Amino acid sequence: MTEPEIEMPFAGAEIARHVVAWRAYLAAERRMSPKTVEAYSRDVNQFLAFQAEHLGGPVTVSALSGLTPQDVRAFMAARRADGIGGRSLMRGLAGARSFTRYLERNGKGRVAALGAVRTPKIARTLPKPLAIADAKRIADTDLRAGEEREPWVFARDAAVLALLYGSGLRISEALGLAAKEAPVPGRDDAITVTGKGNKKRMVPVLGQVSQLIADYMSQCPYDLPGNGPLFVGAKGGRLSPRIVQYAMAQLRGALGLTDTATPHALRHSFATHLLARGGDLRAIQELLGHASLSTTQVYTAVDTERLLEVYRSAHPRA
Repeated sequence: MTEPEIEMPFAGAEIARHVVAWRAYLAAERRMSPKTVEAYSRDVNQFLAFQAEHLGGPVTVSALSGLTPQDVRAFMAARRADGIGGRSLMRGLAGARSFTRYLERNGKGRVAALGAVRTPKIARTLPKPLAIADAKRIADTDLRAGEEREPWVFARDAAVLALLYGSGLRISEALGLAAKEAPVPGRDDAITVTGKGNKKRMVPVLGQVSQLIADYMSQCPYDLPGNGPLFVGAKGGRLSPRIVQYAMAQLRGALGLTDTATPHALRHSFATHLLARGGDLRAIQELLGHASLSTTQVYTAVDTERLLEVYRSAHPRA
């Protein structure tokens, strides 16, 4: 199937064709997810649209090659004026650089200006894990007793959230599981999930998590065909991440947690709690599906900060 043409009035026909080819390259060769490809495409469109207005005409390959660092900084200043934060701006520049590197590899000229501009600095924020006691209670359906929901919905939410914490999954990985991939209690102690870039990895599954999933499946009023989604919504379609976020929000209120207690925080909690109990950093990297060890190393800072907080609050001379 060929990639559809994209309407880009701010770009010349040649650039528009290259954008289509670049998108196909990201999906096929870089194995990026459709959402990541769309995000990169939006960033490139914003960059090209700004440069078209800035330069006074549709952007061409030669116009891109002739950009100066001042032209790139003007784009950054305009985005800052629109209220865009450093992290989003950094991603936007990454998308533009990816596209221009693609042009260079295909002999369409080099856009040196993007490489000459320093990436904006962003404040490094540490993941905020849940306390172990709170993380253990996320599958407690009694905490949501006041809600008027079907019992199978509570069972489903408990199973999803327990899986996020018990196996360290991203929410997309949990909701991407097929029914035939559900672990069988007493038999399966691991499952295979598909992570970023369609990379598969094996993760452990606790016996109590397998049982929660089995309990949900036995109560679910819908058929769960093997190739269909394991977790379904109220109408039988694939469960939306928003519903899982809603369930976590309800638990936040019941447990008195802060707004940082999100479904993704359960993944952070998985890693932080393993590390605190002597888990090997490289093993945790594999379990999380991180491509780089440096991404996993942030959890060492989290654990260090936790120890310092204990010291500051407990030491009589602190």
